[in-house]
Amino acid sequence: MEEKTEQLRDIFMEVADEESVTESQAQQRGSLLPEDSVDDRLADVVDRMRERFDFGTDLDDDALTTVVKRFYDGADDAEIAETIGCSPEAVFAARMDLHLVRENEPALDPETVRDRPDDASDAEIADELDADPDRVARARRVVEAQREAQLVSHRFRMEFEETLADADIAVQFTADAQEDGLEEAAEDIETDVDF
Repeated sequence: MEEKTEQLRDIFMEVADEESVTESQAQQRGSLLPEDSVDDRLADVVDRMRERFDFGTDLDDDALTTVVKRFYDGADDAEIAETIGCSPEAVFAARMDLHLVRENEPALDPETVRDRPDDASDAEIADELDADPDRVARARRVVEAQREAQLVSHRFRMEFEETLADADIAVQFTADAQEDGLEEAAEDIETDVDF
């Protein structure tokens, strides 16, 4: 076998004009998710949403990926705003652009707002419903976000959820693997020792 190896080495050196025929075999330790891959995947979804829909938010992609992650962590708009340094209203606008509607939104019945003509102003609808114009504007924005999400079959929201679920699974998997490895290593340790 060594003779064959020698022959292959000689052929390689003739053909490659290299003095060395060895390559480093060391590999870096791997992980299930490369560093920043979750943020990169979320930012990719945000970019595609920007291409498809008109975004009203001024927040950059880093802030928007934080909005997504904190939304799925259960944070409210004020908590998210504190994290990224903006107002809760800016977070609400960003969430609507990202189709991240909470179950308890809006404060007004969406059907009531949805049934009004598109060209009616918030003030006109507020007068008709005897409601606050700000609540009407907020409800209309929720209805618009829901409509946009339905147009794409909630695809972007599902991609957010899949990305974050993959990250959670990876974290759980690596934690379980570390625990299992420690248990295996500790199995053969003799613990009944007399001093």
